[in-house]
Amino acid sequence: MAENKSYFFCGIGGSGMLPLAMIVAARGATVSGSDRSRDQGRTPEKFAWLESQGIAFYPQDGSGPKAGQILVASAAIEDSVPDIAAANALGLVRMTRADLNAALFNDADSAIGVGGTSGKSTVTGMIGWILESSGKKPTVMNGAVMRNFAGAEMPFASALVGDEAFYVSEVDESDGSIALYSPDVAVVTNISLDHKSLSELHQLFGDFAAKARVAVTNADDAESAALLSGRHVVTFGFSESAAIRGSDFEALADGCRFAVHADRTTYQVKLRMPGRHNAANALAAIAATHAAGTTVAQAAEALADFAGLARRYEVLGQANGVTVIDDFAHNPDKVTATLAAVAELPGRALFFFQPHGYGPLRQMGKELAASFAAGMRPDDRLFVCDPVYFGGTVDRSIGSEALVADIVAGGGDAVHMTTRAACGAAMLDEARSGDRILILGARDDTLTEFGRDLLGRL
Repeated sequence: MAENKSYFFCGIGGSGMLPLAMIVAARGATVSGSDRSRDQGRTPEKFAWLESQGIAFYPQDGSGPKAGQILVASAAIEDSVPDIAAANALGLVRMTRADLNAALFNDADSAIGVGGTSGKSTVTGMIGWILESSGKKPTVMNGAVMRNFAGAEMPFASALVGDEAFYVSEVDESDGSIALYSPDVAVVTNISLDHKSLSELHQLFGDFAAKARVAVTNADDAESAALLSGRHVVTFGFSESAAIRGSDFEALADGCRFAVHADRTTYQVKLRMPGRHNAANALAAIAATHAAGTTVAQAAEALADFAGLARRYEVLGQANGVTVIDDFAHNPDKVTATLAAVAELPGRALFFFQPHGYGPLRQMGKELAASFAAGMRPDDRLFVCDPVYFGGTVDRSIGSEALVADIVAGGGDAVHMTTRAACGAAMLDEARSGDRILILGARDDTLTEFGRDLLGRL
């Protein structure tokens, strides 16, 4: 449906915009765009690569939009932004990222949608890799770089362009856009507090699952219990009641292994990713691909070679006995899962956390603090800088100092330092052989650069 169309992406470097731009460009559309991060000189290598793919860039000053184009922009971008004002003056049709992605998704013959508070990017990547490995040619739209598909030619592989008939996509509940999708197979990884209240989340995920031919839901998650009904539901998890059931989980120095019971057969799975939460993600992917026609044996074999996603417990390297790990954990559920994976292995952890906004701290600061306080071991330490802020009129009255105070009150060893640089210097002073340094946070591509810088300085 993208063929011969012309799109202008405002904010094209975003984690949800970049892969979508690559998909429509590969299907024959003309793509151009702008991005405030490019204008600010942030992550220049990403924008240079996009330009090498034939995407024309303009400053975000209103000079980019042209007559006859379709504007793709977040619904949250104000009309006062020069590109939006210029597009409005030209009368351009405007779509959100979700509008365009849902149109591509719903147009496919077979579509797998992956929703949930946590794990959806990893599960989407796993599903894509299983399907690709089993001979299908899916198109995959993800919010993170899938390392199996990344390389010198495609360093930012958050999309895989395959057949139009088979579409796999992460879907987002935070803005309610999950309601736009009509999946053949709907996956709900879990439900917990993030951007919306639990009652709103139950409604959104329930409606999403109800539309599917097969709904894949988490038997281990109490908040997903309301979805565990109906003839079209397939459950996964470590609970005895799960249709795709895991058991015998074992943490390994280089990942984990566990057994999968399905169709009255037991299969052994080894992952190159640590943590019981990633074993649960694998069970979700096995259930989804089985519903789409892949055997459990094929899925188990493919998962052994699944390399994971960028910024999902990604080991950046080791120096002087200190391992530096980059991770996307930013909400209570993700923080709990990451800290649990860290605790499976010996050695002290030094955590750095950059909150992904002032709004999220107001929404879930207490729950975040509880996750850190409960998950940190006695010797672990946490360094928190101010939240990421790219400008705008957001209320900044509640910041990182409140989060740290709550963590300390809960028994965690945490300190607030205003800048990322100050946190980094303190962590390097503290680090000793056998420690792991973990970089936690979202919405900021430069966090990986920060981790690599620390590794270099070690």
